[in-house]
Amino acid sequence: MKILLTNDDGIYSEGIQVLKKQLEKIAEVIIIAPDRERSTIGHAMTLRKPLKISEVKINGDFWGFSLDGTPVDCVIVGLLEIMKKNKPDMIVSGINRGPNLGDDIIYSGTVSAAMEGAMRNVPSLAVSIVGYENFKFKSAALITKNMVSHLIKDKLPSNLILNINVPNIDYDKIEGIVVTRHGKRVYQDEIKIIRDPQGNTHYWLGGDLPEGKIELDTDFEAIYHHKVSITPLSLDLTNYHNMPEVKNWVKKWDLK
Repeated sequence: MKILLTNDDGIYSEGIQVLKKQLEKIAEVIIIAPDRERSTIGHAMTLRKPLKISEVKINGDFWGFSLDGTPVDCVIVGLLEIMKKNKPDMIVSGINRGPNLGDDIIYSGTVSAAMEGAMRNVPSLAVSIVGYENFKFKSAALITKNMVSHLIKDKLPSNLILNINVPNIDYDKIEGIVVTRHGKRVYQDEIKIIRDPQGNTHYWLGGDLPEGKIELDTDFEAIYHHKVSITPLSLDLTNYHNMPEVKNWVKKWDLK
């Protein structure tokens, strides 16, 4: 069993280090991660500059490969170059330092890396810890290791992405694991206007931490009840529910 491990917090982040140590108990793990934090970069790819791969050592021992690109770049370079002769059986992205709940998945570099893996027919999952400080990474790493060991047997389909969110609590306080739909985020963004000494105007995106609607069967509800949320995601973004309505619109339109 070979795992390509990546993230969007960077190769030196605590989350990926703790997760690698757990996954190595059940699989061969190759880290290919950004050389710095690339959070909220979504599905961005680098097309207009060359990418540099570097070998990273920790305490003198080989740790993994860093790339001066995005999480999606890491997956692509990993599959097409670093692991091209020894393809991974699974891609794991995380542990993200913070939640990827609800609409967060649209912005998330962590989830996008897993999406890219699925696009390239490799079973993939993303894992995040729902907190903002004092992270219990070992809890999330243990949950992920246990899930991966089962998914090896159950054969996760390559067109199915699992988005996993783990509450930021001790492992023995987790109340269970549930399958959820992704809920609705409520973002509280603000634009702060800053002027530099030369008189130039700059715009800084900020605001309060986002909130989420705790609705039945959602990832937010699961986390609220101290449960691990597993949300199955698909590459198909078609809104089938509203297709008949859109077809009726088009029938009435005179576009020629």
